[in-house]
Amino acid sequence: MSSYRTSALDTDKMPPGIPYIIGNEAAERFSFYGMRTILVVFMVNYLHLMDGATLKGMSNAEASEHYHQFTSWVYFTPLFGALLADIFWGKYRTILWLSLAYCIGHACLALMGTVGDSKWWLLSGLLFICVGAGGIKPCVSAHVGDQFGKANQHRLTRVYNWFYFSINFGSFFSTALTPWLLVKYGPHWAFGVPGVLMAIATFMFWLGRNRFVHIPPAGAGFVREAFSRDGIVALGKLIPLFVFIAAFWALYDQTGSSWVLQAQQLDLQPLPFLDWKFEASAVQAVNPILILIYIPLFNYVIYPAVNRVFKLTPLRKLAIGLFVMAASFWLVGWVQGRIDAGESPSVRWQVACYMIITASEVMVSIVGLEFAYTQAPKTMKSWVVALFYLSVWLGNQFTAQINHLIQIPSAAERQLTEAIKNLPADWKESPRNILLPGYDGKTGTGDDFVQRLTSGKPDTLEIPGQPAFENAAAIIEADARANEDRLPPETERNLGEDFWGNPIHYKIIDSTHFRLMSDGPESKANNQWNQGLIVTVKKPEPPNAADSWLERRKKELGIPEEKATTETIYSRAAFSGGQTKLEGAAYFHFFTWLMLGTAVVFVPFAIAYRPKTYLHD
Repeated sequence: MSSYRTSALDTDKMPPGIPYIIGNEAAERFSFYGMRTILVVFMVNYLHLMDGATLKGMSNAEASEHYHQFTSWVYFTPLFGALLADIFWGKYRTILWLSLAYCIGHACLALMGTVGDSKWWLLSGLLFICVGAGGIKPCVSAHVGDQFGKANQHRLTRVYNWFYFSINFGSFFSTALTPWLLVKYGPHWAFGVPGVLMAIATFMFWLGRNRFVHIPPAGAGFVREAFSRDGIVALGKLIPLFVFIAAFWALYDQTGSSWVLQAQQLDLQPLPFLDWKFEASAVQAVNPILILIYIPLFNYVIYPAVNRVFKLTPLRKLAIGLFVMAASFWLVGWVQGRIDAGESPSVRWQVACYMIITASEVMVSIVGLEFAYTQAPKTMKSWVVALFYLSVWLGNQFTAQINHLIQIPSAAERQLTEAIKNLPADWKESPRNILLPGYDGKTGTGDDFVQRLTSGKPDTLEIPGQPAFENAAAIIEADARANEDRLPPETERNLGEDFWGNPIHYKIIDSTHFRLMSDGPESKANNQWNQGLIVTVKKPEPPNAADSWLERRKKELGIPEEKATTETIYSRAAFSGGQTKLEGAAYFHFFTWLMLGTAVVFVPFAIAYRPKTYLHD
């Protein structure tokens, strides 16, 4: 380490190591966002087909929960990477060595379905990526700031904006490319290509080793400054700030989960470059495109114009950004409301939502990152940046827990799991029906479930009093057919009663799905005994692309191919529980009010905050 420069050059020009950091960040962000862009879609539609044919993938809520859990831990491990860098290794060595763990993680994801259990490959890959991110995320941002001294610190804001520009330059190409790779060539290529980019990013960073300023680890000096008056005061002010920013991340990172799931219900045709109806995750490419436009627009047009009216401090930018975030979720909730009413809105509406949420990102994420660095005492730069990223962990943990709490278990699935334990060893070899005891816990009574199995996999479920639900479905289907297969509105109507005398309710899920459900034997909503039918409306459309990986894989596994239809088909599937308590527009409205309340409370906090800037000499 002694052969490297340990202090910034006395120049007002751009530091020589910056191009290597920017190039490294663009490649690393390609790898991360490429993998993350397809993660939810992969868990819902692909994971269950990697090792063999099963008839059901993850639910939307379950996939969203896992997605936000992963995202949160990616931003928790930087706490340990920051300590490693600030006390022991220094930023350069921490970034370099833990990048190798990152590469191993991508390799694990690419190997899913080759040998062993794919779920374990998935878990291992995401775990290694979390470890690698722990070294990269807190240190790269702080490593950028370390390259500047007093003579060129006026360039720091511009460089942080270009640093963020490089992030989105890489993420644009990955969010556009990886969904296409997933559809065309499958998960191995879709996860493998980002892994190759991660290896390139590590190599580029190593090439710049003689150009960087290498700030030595502080060792015991870190502990002394952390417990000094300046250290305690700085953390005491920043930690509440980061809690406010956590609410921003709780909403923003849903562009990779709930927004993707919404995009699958939109009409993607109006934008030819997004005409990938089979992979709605590609709509996320709009965000980095907007970032590339917004960064110069905000810095050279909007901020100077607003500054003529009143001074735009970092905290004022943050406050405005939080209100803008609430506006974006209000609009995406409005779009979902139209979907809930049975419409198929244009993807242009979600593009409009991205235009708003990206403006919030510029004012909160970029400004927050730079502000965190400048407010950190000199030996605590990586640690404070790690605390900033901890706000991402907190926000995603909140969203993950919400998605966990709204999931309703299925009574039939739970009883089936227990029943399978008592079946003979050859139970998978032939189709069979399993009688499940139902609510009273006894078979041979009227509330039994009948689960049909094919090749050891659940096929269809029969629920108590199912004919009543079938009659209700026939009423709704008749109304829809009389109106060009558009689902009728959710007005109160008499659709009959379930086995226990509870009324059957009609609920539109989206333009091609509706639910008929009763409160079941407990006469209570939102529990595992709620029963009914989900009806899918399959309208005439061209056959699925025969050259897609998913169709080829289904053919390999013997899953019947979905034939193109010339007329609308209504298919019904019974259920017991397994739904969600907070869905549709209500889900987005919940987060809108959360964000609006956070923004209002942040205003007096920002007024009372007294900044103090620390930069390296």
